[in-house]
Amino acid sequence: MSERQQNLDIRTSREPDATIVKISGEVDLRTSPQLRDVFLELLETKPQRVILDLTGVGYVDSSGVGTIVELKRRAMQDNGTVILVGLQARVRSLFEITRLDKFFTITATVDEARQA
Repeated sequence: MSERQQNLDIRTSREPDATIVKISGEVDLRTSPQLRDVFLELLETKPQRVILDLTGVGYVDSSGVGTIVELKRRAMQDNGTVILVGLQARVRSLFEITRLDKFFTITATVDEARQA
C-alpha cells in the first residue's frame, strides 16, 4: 500500500487458546468504527483470550483508545481477557500517559501474549 491507508487492515485468526486480531494502519476517529464492528462480531463468539497485535499501528487517537477499552470491558463481561501486543513507542506512551498500561496486559510479541 503505497498511499496512506484509507481503512485499517484487520486480520483475525483463531487458535485453540486465543483469537488473534492483527491491525495495521491508524486507529482514529475515521477508522475506529470499522475496528469496533470487527470487535463486536468477534465478541459474539465469546473468546476467552483476544490477542490484539498492534505492531502495525503507528497512531491511535482517543476514539481508538475508547474502542480498545470497550473491547476489553465487553470481553471481561464474559470472563475473557484482552492482551495488547507490539505497541510502538508513540502508541505505548499514550497508554502510559492515560495509565491504561495498568488496565491492559501488554507484551512485546504474540508468543509472549500466548503465555500471559
